[in-house]
Amino acid sequence: MQTAVPLTASARGLRVGIATSRYHTEVTGRLQQGAVKAFLAAGGVDSDLLLVDAPGSFELVAIAQALASRADLDAVVCIGCVLTGETTHDQYICQAVANGLGAINATLGKPVAFGVLTCQNLEQAAARAGGAKGNKGEEAMNAAIIAAQAVARVQKLPLGRPA
Repeated sequence: MQTAVPLTASARGLRVGIATSRYHTEVTGRLQQGAVKAFLAAGGVDSDLLLVDAPGSFELVAIAQALASRADLDAVVCIGCVLTGETTHDQYICQAVANGLGAINATLGKPVAFGVLTCQNLEQAAARAGGAKGNKGEEAMNAAIIAAQAVARVQKLPLGRPA
């Protein structure tokens, strides 16, 4: 038996869109750098990346939908940073973004990776944007690459069982 899911990320031949929130740009910029670095390290080429800015994390859903609808892209990575504030506003934003990106995954069948930090403060976010906790942008890109490879392999699998 052979698995249809690759275990390592190979971006050779893949085209990926990256949508990055410009809110908390000191964090999201480092996440985006990590995503680009991961793509290149996995064998991708710079010209196969499409970078799009979003005003905030909430708007990532519309931009991800537009990117995922493009036939020339294999996956999308969404990068953002939502911090807990004095109100529950962050909870609504995070839930809307998670649900929206999940719906795009389900309806279009194209990987949309969730690289949106949901932290309590900037220190936690910085730790996850190239600090002590790694770079979640890099992790999101690797997940997108592996998922795109898996989708491509599944689409090539023969239908049904032989008689």
